[in-house]
Amino acid sequence: MEIKRLGGVYLVLDPKRNRPRLLQQLEQALRGGLGLVQVWNHWTEGVPRMEKLNFLGEVKAICTSFGVPVLMHEDWELAHEADLQGVHFDVIPGDFVHIREVLSGSIIGVTVSNDRETIKKAEELGVDYFSFCAIFPSPSAVNCEIVQPANIRAARAITDMSIFLSGGIHPDNLFRLSGLDFDGVAVISGILDVADPAEAVKAYRAALHKLKP
Repeated sequence: MEIKRLGGVYLVLDPKRNRPRLLQQLEQALRGGLGLVQVWNHWTEGVPRMEKLNFLGEVKAICTSFGVPVLMHEDWELAHEADLQGVHFDVIPGDFVHIREVLSGSIIGVTVSNDRETIKKAEELGVDYFSFCAIFPSPSAVNCEIVQPANIRAARAITDMSIFLSGGIHPDNLFRLSGLDFDGVAVISGILDVADPAEAVKAYRAALHKLKP
């Protein structure tokens, strides 16, 4: 799969949700024009590794048909075993250089917040994108502090890599991010808790286009 510049709508899947329904929602969201998919490392306790691999294989098969990359959250070894396109870390791992070697050619992203030293370190290590968390209060981002716009601007000043924003973002509040230079938004409930995931993705894309026509 040819990986283009990352951007647009980035969907995070929670594998604790009803999986047949989740896969159905994923396909619907992809029809709306997703740019990237991540599987959250949030499994039911005791789920066998083979079951995880089977689920990831189903997700990858659906996303590949739309040309959309799939990342694993945190568990880079599982991402490697499932032959996904990459991994996303909440914290830069101490063995990042080793992981980069093992996952050569894969996408590696990292969550950042208001710590500019983390932003600089991620840039120096050559991650493929940043995801700022959280932009607005969100039930799924309770461990993230609210990001200051000045830190998003500071990140753009030192890098041209893709920047995603996450946490409480909806099409009707995206206008509040006007003036910030970023490439896309990461979403869970804004797509998976609505009746029509495809239309939700289209609404996000339309709101993003108004900010960056």
